[in-house]
Amino acid sequence: MSTAKHKTIQDYWDSFDGVVLDKMKELHQCILQTIPNAEPCISYNMPAFRLGKIIAYYAGYKNHIGFYPMPACIQHFAHELKPYKTSKGAVQFALDEPLPLDLIVKMIHYNTLNIQ
Repeated sequence: MSTAKHKTIQDYWDSFDGVVLDKMKELHQCILQTIPNAEPCISYNMPAFRLGKIIAYYAGYKNHIGFYPMPACIQHFAHELKPYKTSKGAVQFALDEPLPLDLIVKMIHYNTLNIQ
């Protein structure tokens, strides 16, 4: 993960290349297509999406993409997230496997309905 202070998502992306960058862009597009009225932003030095409040963050790492959809979302989808490494508020998607876009869409929809 990049340790530089990023001001824009493009600036964040510029610190990555290869499969990490490709996966982050794929995740970004998936979220943007799911909630097109959300505002992409940088929060906690990571790309994020805001719809009043932050819906989710993501970050690039050497061996995975970190997706941070908030603890309640991780708990709600715990059964479907069993194939992935998770923590209280994060899930790791391995670089050598396809992103679970259908699950990501469900998680984003869950968050948009539960941010109030």
